[in-house]
Amino acid sequence: MDYTNVPSVIFSHPPIGSVGLSEKNAIKKYGIDNIKVYRSRFTSMHYALANDENIKSQTFFKVVCLKPDEKLIGIHCIGKGVDEMMQGFAVAIKAGATKKHLESTVAIHPTSSEELVLI
Repeated sequence: MDYTNVPSVIFSHPPIGSVGLSEKNAIKKYGIDNIKVYRSRFTSMHYALANDENIKSQTFFKVVCLKPDEKLIGIHCIGKGVDEMMQGFAVAIKAGATKKHLESTVAIHPTSSEELVLI
């Protein structure tokens, strides 16, 4: 059993999901010049039409990549539905996927997970 890159989820409201290295640990392991980080912040479709700003929830995604080929080494998300999407992205990291693999995938619209292939 390989215990590296085990996904984890905190089932809070909104949920938090993570797999792989954090940005800080990636820099510590590989050096700042070898890491590229992509970030996205948006309101998911679940809340997009809400008129009450108090109930709108933001979604945050971070993708940590190892240069030069931008191999995925960490994905960290907070927002509605990230608990369900983490497993698939954990498989991508385990399989050695790159940012280019994400970009070449047709996004399922309208979903929050599409942001990870567009980020």
